[in-house]
Amino acid sequence: MKKTMLALAVAAAFAPVLAMAEAGDIVVRLRATHVAPDEDSRLGTQTDRTYGAGTAAAVYGSAGAELRVDSNTIPELDFSYYITKNIAAELILALGTRHDVSVSGSGGLQTKRGLGSVNLLPPTLTVQWHFMPDQTFDPYVGAGLSYVRAMDNGLTWHGTVGNLPIRIDRNSWGPAIQAGFDVNLQDKWLVNFDVKKIWFDTDVKLNAPILGKTGYQKIDSLDIDPWVISVGVGKKF
Repeated sequence: MKKTMLALAVAAAFAPVLAMAEAGDIVVRLRATHVAPDEDSRLGTQTDRTYGAGTAAAVYGSAGAELRVDSNTIPELDFSYYITKNIAAELILALGTRHDVSVSGSGGLQTKRGLGSVNLLPPTLTVQWHFMPDQTFDPYVGAGLSYVRAMDNGLTWHGTVGNLPIRIDRNSWGPAIQAGFDVNLQDKWLVNFDVKKIWFDTDVKLNAPILGKTGYQKIDSLDIDPWVISVGVGKKF
């Protein structure tokens, strides 16, 4: 019996260690992240409000025209610091995510529905609660704040009367919530799956003296509100 207990103790001492979290741990993750905007646009309504009723139908082909923002997949690096065994702060440092922007529908003075693309940098800080940090499967939920910066915010409207410049606000703050799980592996490695919802909006402005007003005028209050879905690997230190 003593020999059996001694053998088990020796085996445990040399067994690979699972990546269980402790206060003071730092986790570095590399993830593939899919950013899928869930936009809410009022392009036609706001354009008519700014330039007069009927302008949206003439310019975009519809009074109910909306802006469309496409999805993109990017690499993402993030860092987590465990304040306690259950509470961690996560900072996401994604690379800029580029999204094509277009106008819905057809017709009007617009000859090309695509307006170009914007490059958004969305660092996000959340605080997480880990339910089972001592287990192989460790689910968590979190909430925090996102700061979205438009590093390339120039768009162009193309139409029969020429090309007109459009720009969006450069900076925007918004809340973020998340849910996900870590699968703790040997030697402090882990696999991660994470879903976030981020809310942020921005003003879209058009410079169109031909419509009767000089300078950049607001044509949309665009809620982008993306779903951010990530999968990757991490290492605890």
